[in-house]
Amino acid sequence: MSNATAQSFTQAITIKLREPARARNLELVLLVIACGICAGAMVLVQLGTKGRLFDTSVLWTGATILGLALIMHVVLRVVAKNADPFVLPVALVLNGIGIAEIYRIDVHNGLTGWAAVGVKQIVWTILAMAAAIVVLLVVRNHRFLQRYRYIFMLLTIVLLLLPMLPIIGLNVNGARVWIKLGSFTFQPGELAKITMALFFAGYLVTARDSLSIVGRKVLGMTLPRARDLGPILIIWAAAMGVLVFQRDLGTALLYFGLFLVMIYVATARLSWVLIGLVLFVGGALVAQSVLVYVHGRFEQWLNPFDNTIYNADTQASYQLVQGLFGFANGGITGTGLGQGRPYITPVANADYIIASLGEELGLIGVFAILALFIVLASRGIRVGFMAQDDFGKLLGVGFGFIIALQVFVVVGGITRVIPVTGLTTPFMAAGGSSLIANWIIAAMLLRLTDSIPAEQRVQQGAIPAARGRGATRKERAR
Repeated sequence: MSNATAQSFTQAITIKLREPARARNLELVLLVIACGICAGAMVLVQLGTKGRLFDTSVLWTGATILGLALIMHVVLRVVAKNADPFVLPVALVLNGIGIAEIYRIDVHNGLTGWAAVGVKQIVWTILAMAAAIVVLLVVRNHRFLQRYRYIFMLLTIVLLLLPMLPIIGLNVNGARVWIKLGSFTFQPGELAKITMALFFAGYLVTARDSLSIVGRKVLGMTLPRARDLGPILIIWAAAMGVLVFQRDLGTALLYFGLFLVMIYVATARLSWVLIGLVLFVGGALVAQSVLVYVHGRFEQWLNPFDNTIYNADTQASYQLVQGLFGFANGGITGTGLGQGRPYITPVANADYIIASLGEELGLIGVFAILALFIVLASRGIRVGFMAQDDFGKLLGVGFGFIIALQVFVVVGGITRVIPVTGLTTPFMAAGGSSLIANWIIAAMLLRLTDSIPAEQRVQQGAIPAARGRGATRKERAR
């Protein structure tokens, strides 16, 4: 064996041994910082609303979440040593800031104990993080999930149809996306986005050759065959069905956007994206002219300050305008946690929690939150560049895009970039369904990033190359 080969082999072994420990140690440091941010947010809320710490029980309850985060960290050290060190701390910070803002609104409304939305959010967070730990323990290798792609397709259909059933289906604020079993309510569409991503990734891995190679060139662009348009037409019909029957514009946009991105990544053909956009925009315009619900959303977006629309009995723009005023009141630096008036905006702890945080944390705080979401979404995109298997690449891009699109749709709706759609902010908005789904996505991102070999991370520049103790001075100088 030559000296160069021996040195390369020694360096590879050193990277394998040292890089996982470095990643986990970095994660632990970031978790300590994340815990401090979450605890500080809760303290600031209490000081801002009452000028003193009046409810220490909330801090002790929140300590349970921090304990679960440390448990997940230990689990990662055992079953996912190479997992990305940023996913868990970022998700924890976003979740903790959301709980603090929800609790702030509870304080104004005088809600305590189990009546408080913040307490319920803490309980849901505990359940969601427990579900994420279970996913990490059960899914040791993501590749086996590809075999069950048609089962995931069936699960997606079932989850989408559940709210339409006459007994358990529940209509909330005009949208039929909930199910109710006794006193328990859940939004199955949140889990459907996970099963849908798993099905898309598995299906496109097997069908991408026919979808990407075969076709006819028109004006320099390769158009797919008519029989290959079947999948995109089925998904378009499903998205339009959600829009028409469940009255949920945001979920329809999320499902269809997810499919377009994943089929583009799988085939590298822009024609699929153009066809999909034409189909969705055309369907949305038809729905806008036919469906009162969609027409109302467009009217709120285009003319929110019109007195007739602002004071309308249904589909009024009052909520949107109050959210915009809240943003304006926050300015650059914000009023401070607990010192604004976010409760003026309806549903300020759920659909409009970004507006609430914009008022109390200001433009700087919102930019920081968006930067955290960018980091989280980029972890999934990174898998698309560095994963060794095509199924993992598509799945990573799909999960990263789910987070990115949700944030864009929510923030875009609140700031009038696009019509308000009704989606919730991942990890932050009140709601157990969304929390469980997004923590499962975080766990899957951890599992996917764990599958990337350490040597490839160094080659791609993701981490600095680790030098062994026995490296020569000449090697260190390089």
